[in-house]
Amino acid sequence: MNQPLAYVHPQAKIAKNVVIEPFVNIEKNVTIEEGTWIGSNVTIMEGAHIGRNCRIFPGAVIAAIPQDLKYDGEDTLVKIGNEVTIREFVTINRGTKANMETVIGDNCLLMAYVHIAHDCILRNNVILANAVNLGGHIIIDDWAIVGGLAAIHQFVHIGAHAFISGGGMARKDIPPFCKAGREPLAFAGVNSIGLRRRGFSNDRINEIQEIYRILFLRGKNITQSVNYIEANMPATTDRDEILSFIARSQRGIMKGYTRMKDRIQ
Repeated sequence: MNQPLAYVHPQAKIAKNVVIEPFVNIEKNVTIEEGTWIGSNVTIMEGAHIGRNCRIFPGAVIAAIPQDLKYDGEDTLVKIGNEVTIREFVTINRGTKANMETVIGDNCLLMAYVHIAHDCILRNNVILANAVNLGGHIIIDDWAIVGGLAAIHQFVHIGAHAFISGGGMARKDIPPFCKAGREPLAFAGVNSIGLRRRGFSNDRINEIQEIYRILFLRGKNITQSVNYIEANMPATTDRDEILSFIARSQRGIMKGYTRMKDRIQ
């Protein structure tokens, strides 16, 4: 349903039951699938593909060109999945020639004033709280949660079911199932509450906790810890996910928590 006070480019592909409120601006090469609601004063620029039953609140800007000086006008995309909620004044930039697209998975919640830079990939069920800022080329895996006012350095990878505390600055990769907190950001335990909410059994959670005790609390370096885990703990889906994440890490993973007296010593 197009509002007469909205502008929709004639080449935009809009499903019949999309609701577009007043003062929306939708440019060409935009696709919006059925059931989506576009609030007033939203701007959707070239290269946006928005899925089914999304809600985009007033003031959001989707698919603006990257804030990257290497961007040279190439035709790139923003792909947004189904059932995504994008709150007020969120900004999502298009990709660059590096990956050609910025991707938001299904069932994500992006709270007010979130910024997602070029070439980021958010998988399904990700929550970014108010004013989270993502640099370029960041990957956030399923069910991860980032607290308000947190900033994530470009090229960081955040694992599935991880939780990052509000106000944190993530400079290194955050492995799956972890909580990251304090300053500088460091391991703050396993996200056991979140895992229980998602149906993880106590045995699975205990196994994950033991893996991270070895990685972060036994005084070994990461290579020694990984070798020990591979030699002494049976292969399981969760164990292998953690070890695979560490093996693929390009920036290195966050450190374990060190008490101040330990730093002095």
